[in-house]
Amino acid sequence: MRGWRLRITTSALHTSKATSATLRRPHLSRLLHPSPTPSATSMADIETAKRNAAIRAVADHFDPSFRYIGIGSGTTIVYVVEAITNLGADTSRINFVPTGYQSRQVIVRAGLTPIAFDSLPKGVLMDVAFDGADEIDEDLNCIKGGGACLYQEKLVATHARKFVCVADHRKLQKRLLTKWPTIPIEVEPLAAFTVLEALEDLGSKGPSIREGHIIKAGPIKTDQDNFIVDAPFPTLLIPSDLKDSQSDGKTGRGEGGVWVVEALAKEIKALEGVLSVGLFIGFNGAEAAAWGKKLGGQKPVAAYFGMMDGEVIVRTAKDVQL
Repeated sequence: MRGWRLRITTSALHTSKATSATLRRPHLSRLLHPSPTPSATSMADIETAKRNAAIRAVADHFDPSFRYIGIGSGTTIVYVVEAITNLGADTSRINFVPTGYQSRQVIVRAGLTPIAFDSLPKGVLMDVAFDGADEIDEDLNCIKGGGACLYQEKLVATHARKFVCVADHRKLQKRLLTKWPTIPIEVEPLAAFTVLEALEDLGSKGPSIREGHIIKAGPIKTDQDNFIVDAPFPTLLIPSDLKDSQSDGKTGRGEGGVWVVEALAKEIKALEGVLSVGLFIGFNGAEAAAWGKKLGGQKPVAAYFGMMDGEVIVRTAKDVQL
């Protein structure tokens, strides 16, 4: 072991103590020195962009004849639920499956009917699942888990006929880990420190256990009572990058910490103590149905991005028609 220790930060830390803690635990720097807060105007524009994306996604993918709809935990989801209720359709026969406590509260406050994931009838898939993402690449791979609900989010996505992602323009990137800094990983607490060491061996620079807010000091706990580990890596490749003439013979298997997204996801998931990895990869629900699979897929069939100018950009999976 490398002497990992979890240190808790509070608002009572003096500057000298904060500096000392940062030197001993470099990953605390993000907590002690947060990024500048966006202006109120820009935040309002971002919320408007989220709402526009949600309205378009619901218009394209909601049907009042649906019986089961997944509702994720992303920050755009409040606007998805709002868009559904604003349609004025009869939703009395629709059951909404949340991905955690907070999304359940959004469903309840909107006057919709929540149902627990494990109450779904055997063999029944949700008609659609709506959720946000922290970042989405051009192949529709996603990073999710910024809100610490990735395990239930993945359960719901893979048990839906189609997963639809709703986000604002900041999440629209060519490759994962371009702007979003880390991969969230849900970890059994007893295994957390061995997972941190294993992630360093895979090339992560300074993986850390996510800590709670000041009012509740200590590691964040998921709805499954696990820890979230945030693991930084270099920007993740997609398979086409390896065919590029500039790839310099890279295999995407970790040389210099550089990975193809699917390869890294599989390596992390194989670590003892890891419950779920915040990389949504592989195939989507439409592909799963075409291949005769019983479940859906982790990847969205479409991703909606609200832009600052009011436009909504839509990325769709190959052969998927809206």
